[in-house]
Amino acid sequence: MDYKNCYIITGASKGLGKALSDQLKANENNLVIGIARSVLKSKKNFTGISLDLGDVELLIKKLDEILPDAPFKKVVLINNAGWIGQIDHTGYISAQSIRDIYQINVIAPALLMNAFMKKYDQLPAEKLIINISSGAAGKVTDGWSGYSASKAALNQMTAIAQQESDLRNRGFRLFALSPGIIDTPMQETIRSASEESFSSLSKFKSFKSEGALSTPEEVALKVQFLMDNHQEFNGVLQDVRKF
Repeated sequence: MDYKNCYIITGASKGLGKALSDQLKANENNLVIGIARSVLKSKKNFTGISLDLGDVELLIKKLDEILPDAPFKKVVLINNAGWIGQIDHTGYISAQSIRDIYQINVIAPALLMNAFMKKYDQLPAEKLIINISSGAAGKVTDGWSGYSASKAALNQMTAIAQQESDLRNRGFRLFALSPGIIDTPMQETIRSASEESFSSLSKFKSFKSEGALSTPEEVALKVQFLMDNHQEFNGVLQDVRKF
């Protein structure tokens, strides 16, 4: 079957990635490609690819499989997968955790962005990249050095890629989107940290107890709005809490 639109989503097995996948595959005109470490069943207009984005060499080998050939009218890459990493102060973080957080939060999105922009460079279509960032990118939060720095890097990569597309009129539209605080397994990890390693622990526990967390489905609708109305948005850095 020929599909009008193609959406490629990392971290598609849970949280925001799953909510987006479920929402997008409800439209039979969409081909949805979901990437996750766990096994995702392919069905109808959904293709599941099992891949650990921390395995950089395997990701490089699978880039052609991830990006399909077709005369789509709209192609979208959503770099949603992210990892909070080991929440701890510098000097107490394992070397492996430092390596892994940059592989997942920076290197994997960079590889996918690069391959996507190369693959669809000449495609006369709407071409979007949505990188799921975080407000943490612009904040100093103890215990989150890897997460905050990796999201800041993602923001900068997105901004430069947009500038590069504009300079050559390549037609890509890129956003680094802060999704707010979502009720996901990542928040559970944050709440399980120790106060010694993360002085804002009590505040994050209160987000859950006071019902201040957004659902993945609520945020997925905001992401869909951005994708459907991207012409109305100015600038690369966006925040779902502002629209």
